[in-house]
Amino acid sequence: MRLFECHACSHWLSFEEMQCAGCQRELGYVTDEAHLRSLDAVGQDVDGRPLYAAHPGSEPAFRFCANRAYNACNWLVPSESAEELCLSCRTNLTIPDLSSQLFAERWQHIEIAKHRLMYSLLRLGLAIPNKADDSIGGLSFQFLADMNDMRVMTGHEDGIITINIAEADSVERERARSSMHEPYRTLLGHFRHEIGHYYWDRLVRDGGHLDEFRSLFGDESFDYQAALQQYYAGNYPQDWRERFVSQYASAHPWEDFAETFAHFLHIVDTLETAYAFGLRIRPKRAAQQELAATIDFNPYGDVPIESILEAWKPLTVAVNSLNRSMGQPDLYPFEPGPGVLEKLAFIDRIVRGRDVQLQAA
Repeated sequence: MRLFECHACSHWLSFEEMQCAGCQRELGYVTDEAHLRSLDAVGQDVDGRPLYAAHPGSEPAFRFCANRAYNACNWLVPSESAEELCLSCRTNLTIPDLSSQLFAERWQHIEIAKHRLMYSLLRLGLAIPNKADDSIGGLSFQFLADMNDMRVMTGHEDGIITINIAEADSVERERARSSMHEPYRTLLGHFRHEIGHYYWDRLVRDGGHLDEFRSLFGDESFDYQAALQQYYAGNYPQDWRERFVSQYASAHPWEDFAETFAHFLHIVDTLETAYAFGLRIRPKRAAQQELAATIDFNPYGDVPIESILEAWKPLTVAVNSLNRSMGQPDLYPFEPGPGVLEKLAFIDRIVRGRDVQLQAA
């Protein structure tokens, strides 16, 4: 995630903010520019909706997404658009009952994570059609709550990603993380994993990369439900760390791809944050110079995957060490093996349309 600043007063801004803490100007995210803009009110449209211009002094160009009224979105809609919702919110198929304060608060947390996901997809140039415009190839989300004895399962099917809104509760999420023996479980992680299933359909199955996928991840035609039953029965390869980014990735090639896709997004977006802060890692001990790195590139740009992966390990060692100093779990509790690096390179190629293979170290 890049850093943002107010163009009126130069106060630094976070991605989710709706008002500048420095000058109190309204803020809005412009998807075409990938920037959070300070706004000036410039009147109303014919329907009485407020119009805004990006500061300083441009023509009226935007209005707020309708979900801003629920403190759930700070993205902008072009003033000439007939849509009430922004590109991100138009992918919502079902949202919780907002008459419940608990559900409304959980939905706000969910939208923060989903908008961060959308930021990454747009920065990578990936198409995000919604089901309303493309019923076959489109993408939509439904955010549901458990009702009585019926539990909502987070997952993906035919372009519809379902998220149990209980995942927005930190206590419930930690309970699930512990019971599932997962080292990492976050809302954003769920979105990045489930979107991996969606892009497997679009980029691998429909994109002509099935043979290469099978050579790296395995044959996905193996019975999926049977594979999951085997996994949850404790039947997974003991050497999974050499070939899979997580233990769960070993359950089935589809899950392997989704987990690896999620980690690709973790890596690229975190490195962009490090780049935005100008991070440089220079260990004091000479014996640890292999952990040195200068993150002087934008990983969303045309950067070789080798450069991205070379910078990633030193960064994770540094941030994990910082977390331990605060008594916190590792920020990135994974150590991708050689097989994982090759899979990450495959995802980099199909996402960016590259033809270059990852070179052996």
